[in-house]
Formats: sequence, structure tokens, C-alpha cells
Amino acid sequence: MAVCKDRRKYTKGGPHAAAISPWGRCPTRRGHTPLACGRAVNPADAALVAGAGLLAGAVNAVAGGGTLISFPALLAAGLPAVSANTTSSVGLLAGYLGGSVGYRRELADQGARIRALAVVSVLGGVLGAVLLLVTPADAFRSLVPYLVLLSCALLAAQPKLSAVVKRRRQRATPVPDAPAPRHDISPLVLVGVGLASIYGSYFGAGLGVLLLAVLGVLLQDGLQRLNALKGLLSLIVNLVGVLIFTFTGTVDWAFAGILAVSSLAGGYFGVGIARRVPPNALRAAVVLFGAVVAVVLLVRG
Repeated sequence: MAVCKDRRKYTKGGPHAAAISPWGRCPTRRGHTPLACGRAVNPADAALVAGAGLLAGAVNAVAGGGTLISFPALLAAGLPAVSANTTSSVGLLAGYLGGSVGYRRELADQGARIRALAVVSVLGGVLGAVLLLVTPADAFRSLVPYLVLLSCALLAAQPKLSAVVKRRRQRATPVPDAPAPRHDISPLVLVGVGLASIYGSYFGAGLGVLLLAVLGVLLQDGLQRLNALKGLLSLIVNLVGVLIFTFTGTVDWAFAGILAVSSLAGGYFGVGIARRVPPNALRAAVVLFGAVVAVVLLVRG
């Protein structure tokens, strides 16, 4: 593969660092990322991203909010904000796939729901990805701290939202895991899932919390079945975003690969360790970490 003629432009902190495109593209060869143009992966950065992937995989399996770990790690590794966001989405995709496979029994008789909601999830995912790509890099970088704080707020509110959903399920559904009605997707459900999908493709942290809140309030079903549906819709939204981001040159594939392998391993091997920590404590730690990251980003401008 051809490389950039002036590799010095991609030296982290070097005199030509300002020449890097806001999305991390090579300014001399269309579609190249800094890595593709000859920048070697720093072993320390690789270790940082791998460790973040392990934690993100375990946290996603237990409490959610793994993006709040992987995204700051990619920023710390030197990626621009948009590139860090798209790379994180690509790297964490495998975890959503594993969750949907694990919930295949609960999804088996929800075909009518899946077909209806998959359409709006795809449309929302496309719109969110396009919005991200047309947002000026400086504007997105300015939005990032507030998006992180919003994600922290969603994650912090998750226990209360889940409790509300559970109480509603117990009052409205005599049999918690009874088969889903064939025609219970109202226009309000479609709008709610569509808006959540736009947000999830634009900035993925907190997507699962949003979807579960929408589905739990507007659909009558057992919590595990709704959680399974939420996981599948999250997979669809992220898959759509990944397919679009793949062709934009914003993904750093080396870091995405490291993140994919480590998050998959974290989700598989780290669950046993993570489950020893109370979910609320783990969630609080992730929220605190995200809040610190947001403050640091605000201070640095």
C-alpha cells in the first residue's frame, strides 16, 4: 500500500502535527489514516487501548457504559475526536453480537417486532452516522464533553429506569415472559426507537439505556425479553454505523482491531471477575470516570 511521502506530519506532537486532517485523514492521499501513512502504533498506546477494551467488554456485560472507557482511551492514544468515536464503535461491535447470540431464545418469537423496529433502527443509524460525518470536527470536539456527561447521566439513571420498567411489567404482565403480541408496535414506539438510534449512531454511549427505557415504557413484556430486543437493536444501529464509517477513512483499523479482540476477551473472561463487584458500584465507578474525562476535556478546550 502506498504511504504518505512526509511521515513527519504524523509524528505525535511533532512540528507538522497541525497538518493532520481533523478526522485523522492523510492530507496528501485521500482515504489514508495517519497509521496507514506510516505512523507506527506506539506500544504504550496499544497497551492502553487493549486494557480499555478488556474493561469495556467486562463493563458492558455487567453494567453497560463501556464506550465511556474505550472512547477516552482512544483520545489519549492520539486519535481525533471523530476518529476515536468511529473507531470505538467498530471495536466494540463484537460485544453486541455476542449478547444477541446469547439471547436468541428470548428473541425467537419476536419476529414481528424485530422486523418493524429494525427498519427504524437502520434509518436512525444511517441518519446519526451522516450527522456525525457532516458535523465540523471542531464543533464535534466541543460537543464531546457534553455528550460524555449526557452518557454518564443516562448510565447513572439506569437503576431507577430499570426499576420503573420492572414495576410496570409486574403490574401489566401476569406472566413475565409471555409471548409478545404480534401487533404492538405503535407509532410512538417507532419514533422513540428512531430517535434513540440516531443518538446511538452519532455517539454510542448510553444507547442501551435509552432503548430499554423506550421499550420498557411503551411495550408490554418481560424484562429479559425486552433486554434481548434492546441488545439486537443496539447491534443493528452499531452495525449500520460501522458499515458507513468503514468507507469514510475515519476509522483507525489497528486500534479498532486491538479494541475488538480485547473487548471480546473482556466480555468473555472478565464477566466472572466483574460480577464479584456489585453492579451499582461498578456503574458508579464508570460514571465517575466519565465525569472526570468530561471535566478534563472541558478544561483543555
